Amino acid sequence: MDIEDEVDASRAPLLDHLIELRRRLLYCIAALVVAFGLSYWFAEDIFAFLVQPLLSAGQKTVIYTQIFEAFFVKVKVAFFAAMMIAFPVIANQLWQFVAPGLYRKEKRALLPFILATPILFIGGAALAYYMAIPMALHFLLSFQGNVGGVHQEALPAIGNYLSFVMQFLFAFGIAFLLPVLLMLLERAGIITRKQLIGARRYAIVGATAIAAVLTPPDLMSQVLLAVPLILLYEVAIIGIWFTERKRLKVAGTDIVEA
Repeated sequence: MDIEDEVDASRAPLLDHLIELRRRLLYCIAALVVAFGLSYWFAEDIFAFLVQPLLSAGQKTVIYTQIFEAFFVKVKVAFFAAMMIAFPVIANQLWQFVAPGLYRKEKRALLPFILATPILFIGGAALAYYMAIPMALHFLLSFQGNVGGVHQEALPAIGNYLSFVMQFLFAFGIAFLLPVLLMLLERAGIITRKQLIGARRYAIVGATAIAAVLTPPDLMSQVLLAVPLILLYEVAIIGIWFTERKRLKVAGTDIVEA
């Protein structure tokens, strides 16, 4: 099948596209609703997992200051877990909607990025949960004690703690998607590998600034985010170098065959 045949095969009336989009969205909503129901049932167990870093830091009590706060925290936990559970279905439906309009080469180029996205996000969230969050909590809870004759004791609210954990998990998870973003921008022709190499110093400064904004003011938490960001920037440059070589090789083969 040549390029013209692929283009003809990918064409569809606008109404067909809208019907297909609605069908894909309904599948995504259904997956999210089912996942939310299951997650709400196990919301207390999920929160027990999320609160482990706080317990390990020596804090045994969380409070809620509003009558409805505990309920909404349970809903937020369930929704967060549902998004994680339903993500493979949502990504698959997005791919099924977009794929018919792509050439075979574009499909082969885009599919690895889609597969790498959840892996990198989970890797970043795991780093936050097992290292960054415990270090940040030890630092922040170290201010307890007698100060000027007044006893300071941390009594974190359940909603505030959940927001704190979610901020870390999403910040690290999204930050770890940097190679995917840079490689997609390079594939779209927006940036080049030479530009990324030339901007390396600015990338280091930017990674440090992002880590300073997204993490508490303790040095170790900032380092735990800044260093992976810098390394992932280098990984993106290396990955672009490999894809450039592959494209040049394919282009040379096509020229020879022509």
